[in-house]
Amino acid sequence: MTTVNRLRPRRSCLAVPGSNPRFLEKAQGLPADQVFLDLEDACAPLAKPEARHTIVKFLNEGDWTGKTRVVRVNDWTTEWTYRDVVTVVEGAGPNLDCIMLPKVQNAQQVVALDLLLTQIEKTMGFEVGRIGIEAQIENAAGLNNVNEIAQASPRIETIIFGPADFMASINMKSLVVGEQPPGYPADAYHYILMKILMAARANDLQAIDGPYLQIRNVDGFREVAGRAAALGFDGKWVLHPGQVDAANEVFSPSQEDYDHAELILDAYEYYTSEAGGKKGSAMLGDEMIDEASRKMALVIAGKGRAAGMRRTSTFEIPEA
Repeated sequence: MTTVNRLRPRRSCLAVPGSNPRFLEKAQGLPADQVFLDLEDACAPLAKPEARHTIVKFLNEGDWTGKTRVVRVNDWTTEWTYRDVVTVVEGAGPNLDCIMLPKVQNAQQVVALDLLLTQIEKTMGFEVGRIGIEAQIENAAGLNNVNEIAQASPRIETIIFGPADFMASINMKSLVVGEQPPGYPADAYHYILMKILMAARANDLQAIDGPYLQIRNVDGFREVAGRAAALGFDGKWVLHPGQVDAANEVFSPSQEDYDHAELILDAYEYYTSEAGGKKGSAMLGDEMIDEASRKMALVIAGKGRAAGMRRTSTFEIPEA
């Protein structure tokens, strides 16, 4: 098994129907961190066989520079899954970063996909283990088993919340995907999001929020995305080009926070050094910083660097 850096930028994860060449062409020019070519819900049953070959063509011939390239296959309870994986990976494996597996209910379903990927890679002479897995949690069974799912394979890169199917599976009283159900005064998704986030973080994975279906309501998208970003999620699905910039902005630190994080890292490195007095804690302006501050700053600085942000301030060693 090869070792791969699984922590790719995923602020915006753009869904594109695998059966629509026009959308597949357009997606290449959008500033989304990740694009996933969909063989599941966005593809009608009769269109799936041809869509597999369309996806292979676009993965091999398209320009996806700077984007994580993902294909969402159908879930294991359908008759399409194995052929989705075999056709796409055999046909375009070197130009594919991850397979997204929807409606994951237990760890065995991830193990099965891992084994199938390994067989294909060995047969085709591809690098074994390079292709990652994204696991989508869409019902109560999947959420109950999310810790085991997160540990099921070294290929796993993300745990994704699938709100539409999840809402239906628990009989939630709402028809607007991602919005709060009427009659409940608190956040109906808090437990779900936190459980997914804890499973992801405990296993060094990314946590991704699902789609917001009112695609022209960008303010509504920002509000829902902001909730997930505040908790610590790494990104969110986008279904329309108008949501891409909003997602990239919401899941990036502000310039002020990014600059401050970089200053903390520089200051802490200096003050803990011989030249800085080998201090365990020190003052940065009016703020005391220590090892815990450094760890928090690393998170913000990491997100800013991944987003391509540039510093607008520098740490100056204090005069003696």
